[in-house]
Amino acid sequence: MKQLFIILSLLLFPAVLSAQRLISGRVTDGHKPLENVNVYIKGTMDGALTDSLGIFRFTAQQGDTLVASCIGFDQAVLILGKSCDHLSLRIHPHTATINEVVVTGSGFSFGETNGVKRMGALDIVTDGASGGDIVAALQSLPGTQKVGEDGKLYVRGGSSDECQTYINGMHVLQPYTTTAQNSPSRGRFSPFLFKGIDFSLGGYDAEYDQALSSVLPMETTDQSATDKLGVSASLIDWNFGGTKAMKAGSLSMNATYMDLGLYHRLFPDRWDWQRPYRQLSGELQWKMQPSSSVVSKTYLGYDHTSLALNTDNRLFDLHENNIYWNSVLKGTAKGRLSWFAGMAVSGYGQHINSLWMSGDRMIHRGGEIHLKAKATKVLSSALKVTMGAENMIRHVEIHYALPNETAHLGTVYPGLRYEKSYQLPAAFAEAQYRLIRNVYAEASLRTDYSSMTYHWLFLPRVVLNYCPNSSLRLSLSGGRYSQEAIDTIQAQGTAAMAWAVAEHYIFSLHEQLKNTTIQVEAYYKHYHHLPLWQGSGYSSDGYGWSRGFDVFFDDHSLSPNLSTTISYSYNDSRRLWLDNAETCRPDFASRHNLRLSIRYQWRKLLFGITESYASPRLVRGRITPYYNSLDAAITWLPSKRVIVYSTLSNLLNRRNIYGYQPNGQPITGSSNHFFYIGIFISLKSNKAYDISNF
Repeated sequence: MKQLFIILSLLLFPAVLSAQRLISGRVTDGHKPLENVNVYIKGTMDGALTDSLGIFRFTAQQGDTLVASCIGFDQAVLILGKSCDHLSLRIHPHTATINEVVVTGSGFSFGETNGVKRMGALDIVTDGASGGDIVAALQSLPGTQKVGEDGKLYVRGGSSDECQTYINGMHVLQPYTTTAQNSPSRGRFSPFLFKGIDFSLGGYDAEYDQALSSVLPMETTDQSATDKLGVSASLIDWNFGGTKAMKAGSLSMNATYMDLGLYHRLFPDRWDWQRPYRQLSGELQWKMQPSSSVVSKTYLGYDHTSLALNTDNRLFDLHENNIYWNSVLKGTAKGRLSWFAGMAVSGYGQHINSLWMSGDRMIHRGGEIHLKAKATKVLSSALKVTMGAENMIRHVEIHYALPNETAHLGTVYPGLRYEKSYQLPAAFAEAQYRLIRNVYAEASLRTDYSSMTYHWLFLPRVVLNYCPNSSLRLSLSGGRYSQEAIDTIQAQGTAAMAWAVAEHYIFSLHEQLKNTTIQVEAYYKHYHHLPLWQGSGYSSDGYGWSRGFDVFFDDHSLSPNLSTTISYSYNDSRRLWLDNAETCRPDFASRHNLRLSIRYQWRKLLFGITESYASPRLVRGRITPYYNSLDAAITWLPSKRVIVYSTLSNLLNRRNIYGYQPNGQPITGSSNHFFYIGIFISLKSNKAYDISNF
């Protein structure tokens, strides 16, 4: 405890208080007051819901942008002046056209995506079990699977490789950081980088493919009109970043150094670290809006990761470099036409010593160039058509050497050597149509080609939405999805492997009440051509299926400052793949997953507690105990310029077992607990919510 008090003292000294004042007003539709309208300060978590008389009260300051938002109504915006009481806001009922309707099979939206505003970056960071990581926060949603030994996204009976990440519509080849074996990864990107996150659990648009189970598209923030400068510090990382606003656009930079050395000295764990996990990363963004109808965004990110760990009588030593760049241009033209063009370049290189045994070596390098263009035309108030094309140009090199062999590139040796370059061109078209009042349909067709197998693949998809009112949506979707085998599987293939294919069938019910969101979904997935070990290499003869249902409940009705979220997933899946001798449940799959999250805000303090449960898993013929973790988080907002966030995982000190080694030893985390405390300080902007990095 003494150590924690010292850490808190060092982190909290920069806090600066800002002047606040009480504002009050009423929201109406022009005829009568409206209850439960969300009135908040744009870009912050400050706000309140209106009472039965349409009245709201909370603290703000002059110059803040006040927003009134309610399902079924257009937003009202007001910039606060000297007068701060008896404010009047009027919102108008909203009538959707086909250009505003999002026809989707299954998913959740956070931030400002497709006109939906439900959760911002600060909400993701302050989730009790996220530790500031986007991927960990998304694991609170139904349909996701808790796999503690690697921390990646597993969705509805699908492996982590079946979920693909996109930034500004462009593919990210390596979205996760690389860590030691049986140690959880984190997402490479900060949640403060994005204004919107769409997480699709299935039934996604024809624009996306190379993903058998799900896609995670994220949209970066727009051009900034003001300068920003900020820092953040925690027990494990230090961050400096800012934005320079110019007439032509805005340039943002961010630099982060992560080192677990200090954390391990304060809180020793069970593992023998020769060199603690370290990561040095930097990011640049150039955003501009040359006209009211054109937006340009360019992003560049680089990180270097290293670690060394004594494990299983060998020194696992890893070095990795990862770079990602994308540039997109999008806009609108006359005649209700919108267009998009983008290019992304991904590259990574891993050098690992003693990967499987003492003295072996592996070099793994990969790269991708992603090109995409699309156009959308609104032909009438009832019909919208989208057409596009893309190409993924990939290159991969894998060199593996046993002890006393060499793994340098270009050298002949008895170990594994695999090099391949190939292309994945594709074209897609989709049409959204309002069949009758409140009934919307989307039909799409995607065609993919592989230069490795010289085969075309046709992927039809259909979505039907029924929206009887502004709060209820029923959806039925079906479609076909495909994906290339991952590099390490292709390197051991007996021949050019066929694409894995999955059919999705999803029924969804979504209801948005005044203060409550309810979503229930049932699904069935059928897999073909999964990789299967045949004794001397992998073939495409595997298959499987996955079925289940998800329930999501988010409630704010008990108190304006209290939110309760419950998500439950049932999954029943079977596969014959990899080295399985018979059809069985995948070792990452739990049949039941339950998560309860409660958050309460009291003045400038936000308390969060999260209970996560997963039923036992079948790993190497043995049943693991159930997974359980009770996590807590406290966020303090001493001023608009400062955020202090802390979290402690696994309050009950349970030793969770994720699986078993070939020798029968249980796989556990390096520690039962993880403690995180960080402070985010804005030095130039007037809000830490608009955090330093972008």
